[in-house]
Amino acid sequence: MFSGLVETTGEVTAVDNVGDAVRISISGRHILTDARLGDSIAVNGVCLTVSELDVASGVFVADVMQESLNRSSLGDLRPGSAVNLERALRADSRLGGHIMQGHVDGTATLVSRTASEHWDVLRFQLPEPLVKYVVEKGSIAVSGVSLTVSAISDAAVSDTATADATNSQDTASSTAQHQAEHWFEVSLIPTTLAVTTLGQLAVGETVNLEVDIIGKYVEKLLAAGTPTSYNFPSDTH
Repeated sequence: MFSGLVETTGEVTAVDNVGDAVRISISGRHILTDARLGDSIAVNGVCLTVSELDVASGVFVADVMQESLNRSSLGDLRPGSAVNLERALRADSRLGGHIMQGHVDGTATLVSRTASEHWDVLRFQLPEPLVKYVVEKGSIAVSGVSLTVSAISDAAVSDTATADATNSQDTASSTAQHQAEHWFEVSLIPTTLAVTTLGQLAVGETVNLEVDIIGKYVEKLLAAGTPTSYNFPSDTH
């Protein structure tokens, strides 16, 4: 589990194809001081397992399976690419961001970037399947960075509110029309711009998205018609 408070940025030093998987080597000395084989590290928001480790050189290796390649932008990484890095949470640490699993739900493209004196506003295209999980002032992970949604498109609000009242045929016919209209915005303070890769993100580039897991659990419980109480079996011993 992660918090979305990026500890440092690292640099990809090698990318090797291994069958239908990819093995990436990343330089990240700052987070490897107490690292061990098998540890979990979030790389641009994707939970990866340390499979090889060289603390002296500050490099670790992780294997990226096909599922992660399909759902994330890790397949676009090349030697020299900068990545956000965060070690898994400790039980005695503060949860300064929000609960993140490192299980990316999809990707999004940066469509605009507006700079001001004290912060930058980034607008991202919001994939249709994720629209219902993104709410204004809610949390979202963007390439491993815990952020607050500062604004969402009217189309996203409207589609979420009327989803249950729209039949599947109408939904299918309107998907293409609304896809470009779905967006969300986040505001980045100077610290976030300085210590994460989002500070250098260019319009047209892709990021990983992980929506709030609580919303997905609530959706499944409501869809299943789960009762509000559960009768646990009595102790037979």
